Amino acid sequence: MAAAGRGAPRKTAGGRTLAWDQIRPAPVILVSGTQTFLADRAIGVLRDYLRAEDPSVEIHEVYADSVGPGELQTLASPSLFGEPRLVIVRGVEKMSDSFLADALAYLASPADGATVLLRHGGGVRGKKLLDAVRSAGDRGIEVACAELKKEQERHDFAAAEFARASRRIRPRALQSLVTAFSGDLAELAAACQQLIADTSGDITEAVVDQYYGGRAETTAFAVADAAVQGDYASALGGLRNALSSGVDPVPLVAAIAMKVRGLAKVSGSRGSSAELAKRLGMAPWQVERAQRDLRGWTDAGLGVAIQALADADAAVKGESRDPVFAVERLIGIIAAKGGVRGGGGGAGERAGSRSGGLSPAPPRTATSAGVRANDERAPPEGGARSRLLCAASR
Repeated sequence: MAAAGRGAPRKTAGGRTLAWDQIRPAPVILVSGTQTFLADRAIGVLRDYLRAEDPSVEIHEVYADSVGPGELQTLASPSLFGEPRLVIVRGVEKMSDSFLADALAYLASPADGATVLLRHGGGVRGKKLLDAVRSAGDRGIEVACAELKKEQERHDFAAAEFARASRRIRPRALQSLVTAFSGDLAELAAACQQLIADTSGDITEAVVDQYYGGRAETTAFAVADAAVQGDYASALGGLRNALSSGVDPVPLVAAIAMKVRGLAKVSGSRGSSAELAKRLGMAPWQVERAQRDLRGWTDAGLGVAIQALADADAAVKGESRDPVFAVERLIGIIAAKGGVRGGGGGAGERAGSRSGGLSPAPPRTATSAGVRANDERAPPEGGARSRLLCAASR
């Protein structure tokens, strides 16, 4: 009924658990999970499908805590002319005891021509009904709408939006779009639909930047890219422009951390991009990008970078009087592949000399908040990779 889903259905004891975009008619449908946007999207897909099948379908929408005894059976029962019925029951996690009894009785003997959809937003209340639907065989199915917490899950969601519309988006453009709307799935979906409606041809990174380049997340991603690639001037310029326009330094550090975690995961790994992607939980193009970005890095340099990230993260979250300096210093270390730009003589510079040297840059001057010394800690010696991956995962 829907377009290709995000993944294969998951087998359960009583049948199948479907992704939101695999929803289909059944006597009883349980739409579970805390992701409200996906649940509403699934309900809309089912409603539109039933209307297309028969425009005379009767649709009733009620809340489980306000349905009276026997009302569910009444709503699902055939009318005088036998039109199909869709009964949407929201708030099943707040159901009354009488509704629980009625729903269990209905599940045992569903009405012909009716579809009853139960929307459960999470929690333990109603578990007896949920378990009954899951073990009801052909009488019930479950559609799971869990939060998309991982970047790869949001990436797959956005890719599917364009695939359903038969539109092609370049990998870098897709990554920029997902990064720009990392905090809100509904906004990400709306952005995908806007690009689909407003543009033609391939959707490139330039197109995404034209529409959404001003968002803080997009700016952070551009700064992180430049730093990891060793383009110190562009990264520092992008950082200062972002800060002057009001961008908080926290997402800037988070974007750099995401890039360095990718480097640490891929560093030292062997295999094709497809094999590594499956093993490391990354997209193949992300693996290939990390492999290119790793040129010139050493395990020692990664160790210094990870330590600098931890210091900068603490600084921008309140542990420093000068968080801007902490981020600027971080960008210098990342752009130097684990070294330090400017004056000093700490361990970070020593790490940089082992990874191919440092490019010169103007030294940091004193600020009203004070000057921090170059107090980089020495990079880990020997067997560094396992400790790097452990630190990068935090």
